[in-house]
Amino acid sequence: MNELISYPDGIHALESGYGRPLLAAIHIVVDEGRAAIIDTGSNNSVPRVLSALAVLGIAPENVEWVMLTHIHLDHAGGAGSLMCALPQAKLLVHPRGLRHMIDPGRLWEGTSAVYGAERAYELYGRLVPVPPERIVPATEGLEVRLGKRLFRLFDTPGHARHHICIWDDRARVFFTGDTFGLSYRELDVDGRVFVLPTTTPTQFEPEAMHESIDRMLAMQPQAMYLTHYSRVTDVSRLGADLHRLIDAMVAVARAARGDGVARHVEILAGLEQVIREEAGRQGWALDEEQTLELLRMDLELNAQGLGVWLDSQRAVEPQPA
Repeated sequence: MNELISYPDGIHALESGYGRPLLAAIHIVVDEGRAAIIDTGSNNSVPRVLSALAVLGIAPENVEWVMLTHIHLDHAGGAGSLMCALPQAKLLVHPRGLRHMIDPGRLWEGTSAVYGAERAYELYGRLVPVPPERIVPATEGLEVRLGKRLFRLFDTPGHARHHICIWDDRARVFFTGDTFGLSYRELDVDGRVFVLPTTTPTQFEPEAMHESIDRMLAMQPQAMYLTHYSRVTDVSRLGADLHRLIDAMVAVARAARGDGVARHVEILAGLEQVIREEAGRQGWALDEEQTLELLRMDLELNAQGLGVWLDSQRAVEPQPA
């Protein structure tokens, strides 16, 4: 496969090498011989980024920005190592994620708890801290330049409270991380794409996700660049699909009974049924088994995140007197 895909307006999508092919993209934006990198993949992605810059004719010292949509490690795990290789770059990250880039110890502890230390190291490598003087807090409305291009930052909670989306004013597009869902090319049908909300633990908030999607749609973007996986158009339709599917997933979670493993199994089964219904609606070429296998990791994480969200709702419900 072609690991570097070039789109209009100096935007390029690089295969990160995380997991399987076409799972996670790193975006490189070039303007007047300068570059910005949006999301970094893992430490294992860093050599790919440096090779892609060479192909594009960009010297490492001409990379001005490394922008993180959020600090989940498939998006930010390689940030510290990459910054070591880009001597002039500034790291742009949500204020809630800033301290974790300076001291990634808690990020590593959480990841090791989920995967085990050996598997976590295999996936992400050793997390490298970033000097605080090289970090710029990505506050709501902040504008930064690359050549003649203006980027504007949107605080977009819903998937995570440390999430930003990045508006490219020249191209009239957003780089959306996980806020505008995921869209795998294996599910495209005659150019028509599908998006699935991602409700992974531990900060899924459905109302915030709805609001973040609407804020982006209000800008009338020409396209969205998703980390999973890259450019999608037909943005209004996809936004409506996301709203519908968020509500469907929340309904699945609210209908689940019990606690613990039994509730998780019920939520997961409900999400699989949502996908079966979407298969009929979308007309995917993959059969049911292939579709569920493609989405297995995402459905598992979505079920976990919905469970965490349910628990958070119960914690704030008024108790009977």
